[in-house]
Amino acid sequence: MKYSLQPDATLAHYRIVSVIGAGGMGEVYLAEDTKLRRKVALKVLAADFTRNEDRLRRFEQEAQAASALNHPNILTIHEIGSDADAHFIATEFIEGETLRHRIVRSGMTIRDVLEIAGQVAGALAAAHSAGIVHRDIKPENVMIRPDGYIKVLDFGLAKLTEEKTVETNTEALTIARANTDPGTVMGTLSYMSPEQARGKAVDARSDVFSLGVVIYEMIAGRTPFEGETPSDVISFILQTEPPPLTRFSPDVPSELERIVTKALAKDKEERYQTIKDMLIDLKRLKRSYEVETGVDRSLSPDSIRPVTRGEVSNAVKAGSGVSSVRTTSSAEYLLSEVRRHKLGAAAILAVLLVLLAVVIYIGFFTGSSKAIDSIAVLPLVNASNDPSVEYLSDGIAESIINSLSQFPNLKVMSRGSVFRYKGREVDPQTVGNELSVRAVLAGRLVQRGDSLSVNVELVDTRDNSQIWGQQYKRNLADVFAVQEDIAKEVSEKLRLRLSGAEKQQVTKRYTENIKAYQNYMQGRGPGDRRTRESLIVAIGYYEKAIEEDRNYPLAYSGLSESYTSLGVSQYIAPIEGRRKAEENALKAISLDENLAEGHASLGRCYTAFAPYDFVKGDRELRRAVELSPGLALAHQYLALSLIRQGHFDEGLEAILKARERDPLSSMIARSVGHPYYLRKDYARALDIVKRANELGPSFSTTWEVGVYAQTKQFDDALRQLEKEKAGRANDPILIYSTGMIYAAQGRRAEALQIINQLEQLSGTGISQANYIAKIYGALGDKEGALTWLNRGIESGALGAFYREEYVWDALRGDPRFQELLRQCGFSQ
Repeated sequence: MKYSLQPDATLAHYRIVSVIGAGGMGEVYLAEDTKLRRKVALKVLAADFTRNEDRLRRFEQEAQAASALNHPNILTIHEIGSDADAHFIATEFIEGETLRHRIVRSGMTIRDVLEIAGQVAGALAAAHSAGIVHRDIKPENVMIRPDGYIKVLDFGLAKLTEEKTVETNTEALTIARANTDPGTVMGTLSYMSPEQARGKAVDARSDVFSLGVVIYEMIAGRTPFEGETPSDVISFILQTEPPPLTRFSPDVPSELERIVTKALAKDKEERYQTIKDMLIDLKRLKRSYEVETGVDRSLSPDSIRPVTRGEVSNAVKAGSGVSSVRTTSSAEYLLSEVRRHKLGAAAILAVLLVLLAVVIYIGFFTGSSKAIDSIAVLPLVNASNDPSVEYLSDGIAESIINSLSQFPNLKVMSRGSVFRYKGREVDPQTVGNELSVRAVLAGRLVQRGDSLSVNVELVDTRDNSQIWGQQYKRNLADVFAVQEDIAKEVSEKLRLRLSGAEKQQVTKRYTENIKAYQNYMQGRGPGDRRTRESLIVAIGYYEKAIEEDRNYPLAYSGLSESYTSLGVSQYIAPIEGRRKAEENALKAISLDENLAEGHASLGRCYTAFAPYDFVKGDRELRRAVELSPGLALAHQYLALSLIRQGHFDEGLEAILKARERDPLSSMIARSVGHPYYLRKDYARALDIVKRANELGPSFSTTWEVGVYAQTKQFDDALRQLEKEKAGRANDPILIYSTGMIYAAQGRRAEALQIINQLEQLSGTGISQANYIAKIYGALGDKEGALTWLNRGIESGALGAFYREEYVWDALRGDPRFQELLRQCGFSQ
């Protein structure tokens, strides 16, 4: 949007520095007070807000009352003024993050919750004592400074408690929340008290309710009253009791559950009657909780002081890790503070005791209690001996892998690596050594009729000790709940701190239809093999899954993957593969915009076929990595895109990240050699390809034959090609690869026979244009190569094209080739 003030503009004695944002009341800027030389936040009220004189006068009265509040947890209002027709409010500028950002960014500990809630309650107590009710307490209006202090913002909806309010009817329930006319619904819907939602008179007890909602959200990662529409939310606020907090956080103290329940009482007469009463209970609980858990209370904002870098260094030298020590820019901070305040010996001793406690705290929470940062989830053993149950044993493991892969600080082995252990009796410690992980989750599954029994255990691979184990006995229809419970338990046992969004992702369900789920899982194995026949089988299963559930995003993503693989390998016309891949990936994302697999599939189809759209593709692939850092394929596809663009170092870095998460994937392992091949380091590329062949079939990519050709490994290549043809009849990749070896050997007649064979396979879709052009290029036939490259581009898609390949060396000086590169999407 276009803002009314630009940098360096002036309003009264304030110089605009930059835009901060905009809200219902107007625009907010970072500005400099030119008189006092200080930063301020300048809120310029919207014209619609100021045209109504009564509304403006009432707002100014309330803001004046708020500006009289003198409390460290309340934003200070410096000035209310006007310049020409512009009305503004100047407040202190707070550096830090909102509570909303903190909730989304990282999980909240119970101590964090109690600390923040206590400070907010203290701010509200001061406001209520002055006769002011906030009426819009929510995470966006709570700012957390770097030093831990809380600032409650925006008393723009505040109202003097002695002012009477006119009741309204229920038609007012959807009125915009920035409206300040008396008698309307004011506040943010999810945080409203019942009386506020009804448009009735509110008092301080409404802020009690809103604070209860905020505390609930800090713990659960969601608000207590959620619905698809505003009417649903209001209905839940007025009629429904929220789920117990223990459902989201089993370790929540029962006293905190009681405090929140009392604050959320629908009848305001049953709530805390004053915020001070609630504050007393919060402080009492905080003290008892710190004593019980052994947490050092001196780290609260009430008494905290930064620790110098010198002290941190000493702590490290003493053998402890540093995880929660604050640093300051001055190494002399402690001494200057002692001199300035003239501390006596007793005070100095107290400071040293604080430091000692910090060192002990740091030492205790490093070492043996360090959170486990890597895990392999093995397919469950199908103890039912019923092949029809395989989809469950595989599906539960895959669902847990997908859930845990979304955590940025946890390395999760991908499906491809762990499923190599399927059907084998393996020792967790052996798996840990082979995959370099600290923990292994293994288990057994038995299905008898509609009864399902799942036994799982989490094992520390250092000594094969059990970290956790559990048995689940449920109905088959509850299999999704079992998956969610296991993922939640494992994340807790691994001591992961989850944000609210991450907690929701752990328990996310992509379908409620067992048959759809079964078909999707049966398609996964064939889809991963990526032969022409297996991909067609996978597509059949994914389509059956969609017939059962038209809103199953993972099934659409699976279809997209399969069609991309068919098109890239030129098993079908590339243009057809790209069209169907894009169509299904977009459908997956439309059903779930946070589906990492959907974004990875869409990014792949934009970057796997020439002409490329690297801008769109890379954006989608980076989004996939952001949503699910453990998704190996997202890293692999991003790597291939970067390599195609000539960013070899960055591409190699990305493919190595993929290999970390899927070390047993032959496709990923051979991709490590790809940038070396394009850099013409053929000896290094050959070594990598041969080692990858130990993990899976050779000649599964379009470029590796070039490695054999350039290192003159002709006999070895032809021998392996004949071996692969036994199980992959009429595979275009194998036919093309044979032609490339013939061309490299100078066997022109045989190479031309291969070209004729590929022309017959190509048909009207010109599906083999890229392969034919490359064989002509290897033969040194410049015109033949350019002709087929242009035919491929004219047909709509060329397949996987790499401008750095040696077969194009003779064409590089030709303007026609340079024009073709432009059409393929390469920047000049």
